[in-house]
Amino acid sequence: MFSSRLFWKLFGAYSLFSALAALSIITILGHRQREIVYDQVHHRLHDSAVTVLNLLDAAFTWTPNKELAKSLQSIATDNKTRITLIAADGKVIEDSERDPQTMENHGGRFEVLQAKSSGIGSARRDSPTLGIPMQCLAIRAGDENSPTGYVRVSVRLDSVEAEVRSVQRLVFATSLVVSLLSLAPMFYFLSKIIHPLTSLTTAANAIAGGELQQTVEVTRGDELGTLSEAFNTMSRELSARMSELGQTSQELRESTQLLTTVFGSMVEGVIAVDNDEQILFANRAARQLLDFGDRNPIGRPIWECVRNETVQTVVRHAMNGLERSVECELPRSESIVEIRSTPLASDASSGVVLVFHDVTELRRLGNVRREFVSNVSHELKTPLTIIQTATETLLDGAIEDPEYARRFLMRIDEQGERLHELIMDLLQLAQVESGEYSLEFTPVSVRSVVDSLIDEFSAVAQSSQVKLLVEPADRELTVKADSNALRTILGNLLTNALKYTAANGKVTVAWKQDDRFAVVEVRDTGIGIPREHHSRIFERFYRVDRARSREIGGTGLGLSIVKHLASVLGAEVTVESEAGKGSVFLLRIPLLEAHSAIS
Repeated sequence: MFSSRLFWKLFGAYSLFSALAALSIITILGHRQREIVYDQVHHRLHDSAVTVLNLLDAAFTWTPNKELAKSLQSIATDNKTRITLIAADGKVIEDSERDPQTMENHGGRFEVLQAKSSGIGSARRDSPTLGIPMQCLAIRAGDENSPTGYVRVSVRLDSVEAEVRSVQRLVFATSLVVSLLSLAPMFYFLSKIIHPLTSLTTAANAIAGGELQQTVEVTRGDELGTLSEAFNTMSRELSARMSELGQTSQELRESTQLLTTVFGSMVEGVIAVDNDEQILFANRAARQLLDFGDRNPIGRPIWECVRNETVQTVVRHAMNGLERSVECELPRSESIVEIRSTPLASDASSGVVLVFHDVTELRRLGNVRREFVSNVSHELKTPLTIIQTATETLLDGAIEDPEYARRFLMRIDEQGERLHELIMDLLQLAQVESGEYSLEFTPVSVRSVVDSLIDEFSAVAQSSQVKLLVEPADRELTVKADSNALRTILGNLLTNALKYTAANGKVTVAWKQDDRFAVVEVRDTGIGIPREHHSRIFERFYRVDRARSREIGGTGLGLSIVKHLASVLGAEVTVESEAGKGSVFLLRIPLLEAHSAIS
């Protein structure tokens, strides 16, 4: 019961209404009590003023005397008021609390002015003489045209307010106690109502969980009792029917589980759509291909979940009995899929099944193959054309001229060497990609590899008027790698750096330790590489400036070989460059100590 939200909602609502009712009573009674108290004060002041006025008419005159002052003080003490006699011109004749000689003229006081015109006047303000809040009442003696004087009676409002607050506290305490006491019976009655509802809820949840034999105790003769009896009847009938269908249900669950497992393990995406184009089923592959995200597509229109005109067209055609197989691109997942449609049953109007086969990788490989063949053909065609042209020229008679013959033979030799480099690079790249490249991992000193490469490329650097510099690490760095593969990587990077660095430039090979890695840098002051080409320079045959690359020479496969060999060695190669500011290629390869720790 205490966990019932309905119970606490009802109890909270009743408590709120009780609190609002108590607050309303407190506010109304407090306001009314204040009015009553102030009305009583007004009557008391009036009675006191009339008493003084009768006393003056009976025994005194409107002149100061000791007996008059004594009488005023006695009346003021009995009534807990302050009495002031004011002459017609506003001068104070007598006062029960102060010497009238020290008091200012009262002819301009509001209550006196009001009494002068209407016979009686009242005001509530701070007393100028005492400095405390007062309630004042003045009565005129005589007629309006020739008043004899005024009797003013005052009372301190702080004492009046204390009396009002005392009454209000009593009202508040009474209302609070009554409200709290009224909660106890309401708590009892609500618990009596909520308990059978809680029992019904528990039993219903048990039935929903598969425990069909549930009954609730009927202890009431009202609507809740009728509901309990109806629930018990329903539970008995449901249990009887489910026992009859138990075997069929078990077989159905097993069949459903089997189908769910089969469809869930399929690589192809499968979506079933009813005749209203509402999605009935979508396996995991379909959800990933169509990028449904966290949304549940079941029961939603396919045109709402898949914003693709081709898919919607296939569905509509399949509804009309036209089975189709089309390809389309899905922008959300950036995939290319082949869609096959089949009627969900013998009648196509009952719905269709769509099978999505992801052919993105097949199309990419096809494009790569076509691009590779095109690039290789182009790269082979250029030197072969030059060789063929030079040969024809020699056969046409240029061979008789030694100068021309030597020039054309040098061209043939140059292009033959280019063909040889291209074929060797292609073979090497093919071996690396196929895993046939023979590697022998041994401890390799970074310095020894760099020194041998510096000796090898010194002549090339001198002929190009480029300074070839070395910045070694503070300590000897040893990596576990294949020596030839590491030489190939650094050699290709040095070759590119020297090719694209103008005369009087610098190419620097530096290496250092970074945690458990050796980082080898090949820096140059060459033409640099624009940022938009950084992601593609390691592709086969990709060139930033094709015309300049062919003029300088090279196969266009060097950086691709570098990338693949670095991957085989467990290393990483990156580039940092800007156009006109040179380039920095970084090879990050694990140190020998890191390999030992891993193994």
